[in-house]
Amino acid sequence: MKRTVVAAAIVLALVVPGIARATDAYQVTGTVTDFEKGKSITVNKDGEKFEIAIDKKTKVEGEVKKDAKVTVKYKMTATSIESKDKDKKEKKDKK
Repeated sequence: MKRTVVAAAIVLALVVPGIARATDAYQVTGTVTDFEKGKSITVNKDGEKFEIAIDKKTKVEGEVKKDAKVTVKYKMTATSIESKDKDKKEKKDKK
C-alpha cells in the first residue's frame, strides 16, 4: 500500500509540471509571407497573419523563405502589466 502511494506521488510530480507548461505553448502552421533572419517571421494561416519575434535561441530547421509552408512553435509572455482599475474608481468618485 505504501509503495502504491509513493509511486502515485512520483508519477503526479512528474506529470503535473508538464501539463502546466503546455498551456503557454502555441503553434501555427501556414505560409511564410515575410522572414527577417534573427528578427521576425510572419505566417499567413487561412487569411490571418501571425507576426512572431525571433531571437538567437530560436531553433530553425531547414530553409525558411517566402511562400514556404512552416510550423512555428511559440510562447506568449507578458513584458509588462498596467492595471487601469484605480483610474475607474477615481472617475466614479468624481461623479
